[in-house]
Amino acid sequence: MSFPIRQLTAEDTEDVARLRISGWRYAYRGVVPDAYLAAMDPAVMAARLRAALPFPAGRADLVADAGADGIAGWAALGPYRPDDGADPPDAAPAGELYALYVRPDAIGTGVGRGLMAASLDLLRAFGHRHVRLWVVRENARARRFYERAGFTAEPTTRTGDVGGQPLTEVRFART
Repeated sequence: MSFPIRQLTAEDTEDVARLRISGWRYAYRGVVPDAYLAAMDPAVMAARLRAALPFPAGRADLVADAGADGIAGWAALGPYRPDDGADPPDAAPAGELYALYVRPDAIGTGVGRGLMAASLDLLRAFGHRHVRLWVVRENARARRFYERAGFTAEPTTRTGDVGGQPLTEVRFART
């Protein structure tokens, strides 16, 4: 299954918000508290995304457009956001894949690979030789996906709070 990949528009924000929430509920059930997943609101998420448009230079969101079926996948990317606790002061500049989600019914169809390839191409066009991303440690499916895309897990982790529960992420990198 292959869909055209294009830049996100304001009209896509509601589909992307629903996609992101369904992706979280699919990937993080049993990892993130059920109450947190149940409380995720697509209207709030869509409003935040719309408010961020247009993105500044060097920042983009891509969608895999499934036509009448909406958005099959979404990726957000831009300059790497250094983590004060994880990055040395002399860390090489890099791009970052902030998010990549595929509708659960489209997982394994190539939508994610297409979004990844388009994201890496765009990050290179923005001038980034190195790309980093963060993935939830327990998300084995995503970790395998990123490894197949040429990313390597680094020994760097960070822990945040999601719904009152600690959630650890592992940084992955690709040159």
